[in-house]
Amino acid sequence: MTRAHVSLVRGTRRVVDRWRSSMQVRIVTTALAVGVASIAMLGFYLSSTISNGLYEDRVDQVERESLALTQMVRTTFAASSAPEQSELIVLVNGMLRQLQASGSSAQDFFLLHEPDITTPVIDPVSREEYRDLITPELREANRASDVPVLQPVAIAGSVPGQVAPGVMVGSTAEVPTLGTYEVYYLYSLEEEQQTLSFLQQVLLAGAVVMLVLIGVITWLVTRQAVRPVTRAAIVAERLADGHLSERMPGARGRDEMATLARSFNEMATSLQDQIRQMEELSAMQRRFVSDVSHELRTPLTTIRMASEVIHESRDELDPAAKRSAELLQEQIDRFESLLADLLEISRFDAGAAALDAETRDLRDLVTLVVEQAMPLAERKEVPVSVELPDVPATADIDPRRVERVLRNLVVNAIEHAEERPVEITVAEDPWSVAVVVRDYGVGMTKQEVEHVFDRFWRADPARARTTGGTGLGLAIALEDARLHAGSLDAWGRPGQGASFRLTLPRRAGIALREPPVAVVPPSHGPHVTTGQTPVLHPPTGPSPTTIPDLAVAFDPDDAEVR
Repeated sequence: MTRAHVSLVRGTRRVVDRWRSSMQVRIVTTALAVGVASIAMLGFYLSSTISNGLYEDRVDQVERESLALTQMVRTTFAASSAPEQSELIVLVNGMLRQLQASGSSAQDFFLLHEPDITTPVIDPVSREEYRDLITPELREANRASDVPVLQPVAIAGSVPGQVAPGVMVGSTAEVPTLGTYEVYYLYSLEEEQQTLSFLQQVLLAGAVVMLVLIGVITWLVTRQAVRPVTRAAIVAERLADGHLSERMPGARGRDEMATLARSFNEMATSLQDQIRQMEELSAMQRRFVSDVSHELRTPLTTIRMASEVIHESRDELDPAAKRSAELLQEQIDRFESLLADLLEISRFDAGAAALDAETRDLRDLVTLVVEQAMPLAERKEVPVSVELPDVPATADIDPRRVERVLRNLVVNAIEHAEERPVEITVAEDPWSVAVVVRDYGVGMTKQEVEHVFDRFWRADPARARTTGGTGLGLAIALEDARLHAGSLDAWGRPGQGASFRLTLPRRAGIALREPPVAVVPPSHGPHVTTGQTPVLHPPTGPSPTTIPDLAVAFDPDDAEVR
């Protein structure tokens, strides 16, 4: 591909992009296109009409003049008394002088004897270059007609090297004793052609001026209509960026654009007031949740101390009281977990959450979380397998937050696996590290996947839960992932299980690219929800490492589940 072709392609693309992105350009272009088509049709009609009019008028004039000349020639020949051939030439020369003196517009005169077709007898004053204009076909038609015969011809123009249109007119005349002679007159239409060319030039210049005027007028009119719309678009973008005090100028006046500006500004003011009210209400709600959570910690501590005393003495109580003490202890644990989650959510909402980042190997955190979850997996009879890369999957992370996310995902998978395997995959690339937790349990529908990260949302609220849960675990996990500038993706199919992927950048400020492992299993369609747009591909990595015999103390009541 040559440079000229590349430049042409790029220039065409820029023109097309400009045409698509500007309503004013489209309107002006359309107006010019319609104007060109209209002026072209009008110009063609006027040019054709003028040309036909000039030609018909000139032909009528030529016919009248040729009839008069033919009548004069016939009268002259009829008045002669049996002229000889030599006398005929003198007679013709006299007629030519008489024709020139009469002001005839005929450029030349030809006299041919009728029987001689191949070798015409042309008078001495005729120009030799016009001999070939009298064709055998013209002579045949002239002899067969009682009226003058016209034939368009091309002759030399007044400017050397140019050709002008002309008309050859033929008729017949009787010469006593010599028979019938053919008479031909040559007329030039150069003046009419020049007049037509001048008119066409005038029409072309007028068309160009009209197109320029159409373009300028259309541009000015559309500019008056488009500028307020452009200003409204700019103000709307500023409002969308959070600059709620932006307003559209030009609200004074009574025309449509001023009405649009006033309506737009009133809408912006209303939105600003509503957003301010919503922000104040949201701040009050967050403050209320935070204050209530803090205030509840003191009485909860007192209740826990009292419940622990009762729980330690539960063996001395009757069975009903003993069971009540155990339930009280479990619900206090659940209450504490809920308070902790509410405080964490309030910190996220207030923007007070901060990372305590350090460089850690994600494989170590995954191994630790799996070891802690093994007692629950053994009780649920769920096999857990872990696939770790051979190279370190290090990243700058907050170990406490990432461990909380992983614990939530792993415990959720075990809870919903229904005695089917749970697979945990760790992957890495130069830009990010990722963990995929996959179970083959009850799964989720498309609607459930879309709401899985909502606060206090459960796929099946009536389902029995052995580990409790507050409904905030996945919401907090998503906030932890976003705090790391990462993403948390979910996939699910009913009866085929669910899959969650945590993706974290290796270093702060690195934008996430294609994750090193897919959240959607191969041969399954996407039912994915994510904080960022996932890019999916089949998983790769070394063979999995199974951890079947890990047994570390683990309290399932401390687990966070969805």
